[in-house]
Amino acid sequence: MSWDPIIFNTGVLIASVFLLDYGADKFIDHTVIVGRSLGVSQTLIALLTAGAEYEELAVVVAALLQHRQPLAMGNLLGSTVSNILGAFSLGLLFDRNPIGFDRSAKFYAAVLLAVTTLFVLLAFLNQLTKPVGGLLIALFACYVISIFYAIYQGFAVAPALSDSDSEADSPPDPEIPVTEETPLIGNGNQSADSPVLCTRSLLYHTTQLLYGLLALSLAGYLLSHSAATITDCLHLSGTVFGLTILSFATTLPEKFIAILSGSRGHVNVMAATAAGSNIFLLTLCAGVVALAGQTSDQLDTFVLFDLVAVWTSSLLFCVVVLLGLGRIAGVLLLVAYLVFLGLEFTIYRR
Repeated sequence: MSWDPIIFNTGVLIASVFLLDYGADKFIDHTVIVGRSLGVSQTLIALLTAGAEYEELAVVVAALLQHRQPLAMGNLLGSTVSNILGAFSLGLLFDRNPIGFDRSAKFYAAVLLAVTTLFVLLAFLNQLTKPVGGLLIALFACYVISIFYAIYQGFAVAPALSDSDSEADSPPDPEIPVTEETPLIGNGNQSADSPVLCTRSLLYHTTQLLYGLLALSLAGYLLSHSAATITDCLHLSGTVFGLTILSFATTLPEKFIAILSGSRGHVNVMAATAAGSNIFLLTLCAGVVALAGQTSDQLDTFVLFDLVAVWTSSLLFCVVVLLGLGRIAGVLLLVAYLVFLGLEFTIYRR
């Protein structure tokens, strides 16, 4: 066993964690500000940004190009479980305020449960064929269109900023009383140059949001590749590796976003990140895997337990969001994730 690549990739992994922290902090701050400026729910903004798992898609494509479909499918399933049991649970634990999810979060939690049910049925019946892959990608396109339609129709009312985010925004006019309902874009009683200042502010915060998202994606990509190199030296099964270590590494961005969202009271960003990420995984990423065709190594593939874990985690997520459950639910979800990892490494090891 060569220690050189292990030491190097361990250093890359540690550096990526710091990049994750930077990206998550910048993303959370500016997502809330942009959502309020546009009069759009931060849930919808997060669905289109953090909910887009580009680093996961990069890992899936890279694995398929290396003819390692079990690794791609294992990472897909493991990340789906980790986003809820491992990331969303942390957000619930760090939230110190009463939990209250908006209508958008509840709607897309139900959508996630429906998408998960469809995927699990197709996988259980061994119907992840190339035509089905095309249908899953088309379903993802419909999902994205629904988000834009919701924004256009004003589906949700933009929630107000908390005190922790106020310092990231421009200071309000002291002559005008500011309430939680006061929009960032002023009315006709303000000076003529106020809209220009607000537009510049919106452009700045949008740019910073994209910087944060880019940092998150880059960190996730570096984490996945460094973790893959380290684990290859241990000669683990591709599916087990994808379900456990690789999925844990690639979902670290979601874990950081969940922790920061929960600690700052932005539970809708936290829920949207989990829902959007899993819908992205189970439609677009699963569609790409299905289009690649069946793996030649039928022994190194997922088992029924993996599908049950994926569906159960989505069901629990939907229940928590609809009922507005808090820290106790977070503890239970985190314990369930630890049990899942333990079973994958022991009883269900390939």
